[in-house]
Amino acid sequence: MTELTLERYGQELVDQTAQFAATARRAAQEAPVPTCPEWTLGQLVEHLGQTQYWVGSIVEDRVSDPSQLPTSVAELPADQDAWTSWLAEAASRLARACIDAGPDAPVWNPAGDDRPGIGFWLRRVLCETIIHRADAATAAGVAYQLDAELAADAIADHLAMMTSPGWAAQRPDSAEALRGNGQTLHLHAGDEPGLGDTGEWLIERGAEGATWRHGHADADVTVSGPATSLLLVLTRRRPVSVGLDDSLHISGDLDLLTHWVDHTAQQAG
Repeated sequence: MTELTLERYGQELVDQTAQFAATARRAAQEAPVPTCPEWTLGQLVEHLGQTQYWVGSIVEDRVSDPSQLPTSVAELPADQDAWTSWLAEAASRLARACIDAGPDAPVWNPAGDDRPGIGFWLRRVLCETIIHRADAATAAGVAYQLDAELAADAIADHLAMMTSPGWAAQRPDSAEALRGNGQTLHLHAGDEPGLGDTGEWLIERGAEGATWRHGHADADVTVSGPATSLLLVLTRRRPVSVGLDDSLHISGDLDLLTHWVDHTAQQAG
């Protein structure tokens, strides 16, 4: 598997948002979201839709200077029956804006790495939509399934963000905690042979911070299992212990894995 095209990312964003909306219709607006304990389902929907509309404006306006970021936010419809169309418009607008702009359009990349801004935003918002669909499924009490290729790509995006200069600037506490003296973690998604090396990730904690790459190697801790289970554990949507008991296998230093998750995953909610 290679990194997806803008067109594929755009279509997946539209599809994943539609699935998120369908799941959100299966619970009350006031339903709590267990994986985002500060939020109700309505607040989760509001957050995702506002994020997509906001990023759509960034891309449409070709914002290259963070001082020029949009300050207005889209308003969540009060009528829950209107959520589906509101979300669909947000996703299609963002996908269309990115594809029309093309990969080299001058758009700010908050990760501060060498990725073009268009590709950064479309992939990042797709990853966030995938994760929040898991949140909605938990709130609605329904099963969550995700294509292994998308889960693996979301893992790569998550690791890229958590080890980026932008993340270190935003969360210096996280960046400092991930410094080390060569400790290694190996993640292996074994549920889809077609993933190849892109279904394996090797993380190293060095004195200058954490880095990662695709590939196989012996490590201080190795976690293997379905890509979706790995993604949910890395993003704290499933506790490490539950994930291991359910579908993942670990060998090596469990504390090292727990420490990594505790200091990289964005707070749920």
